[in-house]
Parts: sequence; structure tokens; C-alpha cells
Amino acid sequence: MRRRFFVLGAPLALAACAAEPVWAPDDLVQRMRYRHNGPPRLTLLTMRNVGSGKGAHSALMINARERVIWDPAGSFKHPSIPERNDVIIGVTPQIEQYYISYHSRETFYTEIQEVDVPLEVAEQALQLAYAYGAVPKTQCSTATGRILQQLPGFEFIRPVMFPEKLAAQFAEVPGVRTREYRESDSDNNSGVLNEIVVNPQR
Repeated sequence: MRRRFFVLGAPLALAACAAEPVWAPDDLVQRMRYRHNGPPRLTLLTMRNVGSGKGAHSALMINARERVIWDPAGSFKHPSIPERNDVIIGVTPQIEQYYISYHSRETFYTEIQEVDVPLEVAEQALQLAYAYGAVPKTQCSTATGRILQQLPGFEFIRPVMFPEKLAAQFAEVPGVRTREYRESDSDNNSGVLNEIVVNPQR
């Protein structure tokens, strides 16, 4: 299956990982905020090499009063999707799938580990993500671990440099459910950005 790209009115802009501040305008943020009707939840997303299983990136989807993806030092960029210093705002089911599909290909797959938490824990994670600031390249797992270890029930987690080691710790949280998402498209994704055009689902 070729990778699905949900193009929201403009070409995807791929950016190098960097600790440069990003601050979406207020009007876009308010227009795109999304409240998911599911339970409060933390979802650790780990991009793993198909051959070795080694991790390449860590991100944390947070469902609280709004649903966001904490994407430290990530390259997922689109002008229609607001970001504030590595916090992707307005994560509808469509944007969630867009994000996961963007990272999954013949050489990498996405490991999805989710756990339901009390609302106050999800809210604390949301506040910590917004307050953290832009993350330097290669620090995605370290930054995510620092957020997690401040949360009740996650205090045992230690910041680590390698995404697969963070995922192994997260797997020890009671109630974690794990699944994998794979796609078989080539790493050379030129020419496929406009394959599917989907309007945002509000």
C-alpha cells in the first residue's frame, strides 16, 4: 500500500529538525483546536526501523481538554496545521492518521502504545508539553521522558536518548495497549503528496 497523504490545501513542507521557536497565530489555533470525545489518554508513538527495530523518533499524543501531538524536534509541518513549539494542535482522527502515515514506509513502522489516564494527568501532560519549548535535534526521546516522569504513575520513567528504550519503559505502565502501523511505500515519496485530498473533519 502506498503512503496516504491528506493534503489540506497546500503542499507539505518538510523541515529539518531544529530548536527554532514556532508560534502559530491565535486565529489559526482557535479555529483548529479539537476536542476528542474519547477518554483522557496518553499515546506514545515510536518510529522504528523495520530491519533492526531501533527507534528513530518519539512523539506523544495527548487527549485532554484538547487533543494534540507533542512532536519534539519533528519534521511534520503543514501551513494548515497549527504548531506551537513542537505541539501540533487540532489532532482530529484525520490528522492523527496523516501524522502516522507520514512516518510509516517500507523502512520504518510506527509503534503505537496507548494508555487511559485520569483527566488531571492528561491535563498536566498537556500543560507540560506547551511549556517545554522547542526541542533540539536528536532530543526527542529525552524531552518526552522528561515530561512523562513528572506525571503521576509515570515517575519511574527516565529520560533516554534512544526511542526504543523509552518505549520499553512506557510498556511497563499498567494498562498499556500496543499495536503497530505499517505501510509499504518507498522512502522516495516525491510525487505522492497530492494523491489524496481530504478536507479537515471537525
